[in-house]
Amino acid sequence: MGNKIHGVYLVTDRPLCLYHSLVEVVQLAAIGGVSLVQLREKETDSRQFLELAKHLKKILTPFQIPLLINDRLDICLAAGADGVHLGQSDLPWMDARMILGRDAIIGLSLETKEDYHSLIKTDPKPNLDYIAVSPVFDTETKTNTKPAWGLDGLQWLRAQTKLPIVAIGGIKESNAKEVVEAGADSIAVVSAICSAKDPKLATEILSAKFTS
Repeated sequence: MGNKIHGVYLVTDRPLCLYHSLVEVVQLAAIGGVSLVQLREKETDSRQFLELAKHLKKILTPFQIPLLINDRLDICLAAGADGVHLGQSDLPWMDARMILGRDAIIGLSLETKEDYHSLIKTDPKPNLDYIAVSPVFDTETKTNTKPAWGLDGLQWLRAQTKLPIVAIGGIKESNAKEVVEAGADSIAVVSAICSAKDPKLATEILSAKFTS
């Protein structure tokens, strides 16, 4: 697992792209220094999803920014994407690893501390590239989530694991710094970049939270 998970992680959401198309948002975020992009498409059919994935892969390749697909291994394989992000109800991560191979980036969302305990029980050293704390704060982009982890929960998880941690949920410019200080290797954002008038600037400001 040579992939370094660090910095700003963009999770796409077309309805939240208020000022630019999704493709433009991704392009501007890439110029702004985003580290990872996850394509999340809940509303579209498989063919459109695949076309979009191929298009984003073409945009991101010159920047050497990995493209992850939410949930769909078939789209990941067909688009030549770099990996998948899996939730608790998606295909088990071990099966995803078997299908996608050792070089793929595979991340897993943890919604509760119990999710972490059962992960470690299954495999004390899981072959994952990152685990995602979801949600850190309450968020409007995902309404069916469990109670927020909060900064305390994030610090707890940091003390448990050496795996890279991606924090997602309610993260914006005003609280990003404290999330990084609580132990997140990467901050995943949706509306903070998708809904920004200037996605490039929004990405640069969030990226600076890792260095300042």
